[in-house]
Amino acid sequence: MSSFAVAEQWAGMDATDNGTSGAPRVEAVYRQLKAMAVDFRLRPGERLNEGALARDLGTSRTPLREALNRLVAEGLVTFQPGRGFCCRSLDAETVFDLYELRSVLECAAVRLACKRASDRGLAGLEATLAAQADTAGRTVREVTAGDEAFHLAIADLAGNAELLRQLQGINERIRYIRWIDMQSRVSTTKGEHRTIMAALSARNAEAAVAAMQSHISKRMDQVVAAVREGYSSIYVPGSAVIFDQPLPENGAGSQQERKT
Repeated sequence: MSSFAVAEQWAGMDATDNGTSGAPRVEAVYRQLKAMAVDFRLRPGERLNEGALARDLGTSRTPLREALNRLVAEGLVTFQPGRGFCCRSLDAETVFDLYELRSVLECAAVRLACKRASDRGLAGLEATLAAQADTAGRTVREVTAGDEAFHLAIADLAGNAELLRQLQGINERIRYIRWIDMQSRVSTTKGEHRTIMAALSARNAEAAVAAMQSHISKRMDQVVAAVREGYSSIYVPGSAVIFDQPLPENGAGSQQERKT
């Protein structure tokens, strides 16, 4: 299986595990809760009612708490003494910090990939990227999953497992904002991916890093705008369905440019 295919499986993980006891049951509850936290079905800052969650997920409090503690370690849930478990906040400063860290990791990954990736690995990544160029009829969620997979595949080709793990965790914490951004940046993102891929294929590390930096970098005003739109999607009934609607043939959304 290619690096891109493996990464796409990671990027598209959801809460479909139906284990019923012991460790498998904890894993199933963990995946369900993670999906709810990633897309803010658990609303920002909301105190989590363990009893209600246990009933909704058909589990007891022990596996629920084990799953919640794992999500605390991953930054998707917080624990406040005297208040209990709460969903993470959605604030511009945290999102900006995560994008800044993502930029550092992605630039390191693409530099290492230029040096370490096999010719076969690069050819496979280029072929898969070309195959995914047509986004017509795909949803924002699907296109974003493919986008994540491209970046994770580069990290995989870099040959640093810890870097890959860190990047996966960041992706989960900013995925909702990336859904917001992708609505207006599908066409631009595809072009920027081609530029990164060309530099990778040429093993031109400096060009690859410059292209990656330009692709990812995000100003605070852009973050604030995305967070504001994110809150609208979370709290305005029906707003989130836009993420599941097929994209137009040209992949165009609004004209406001953002970085994804």
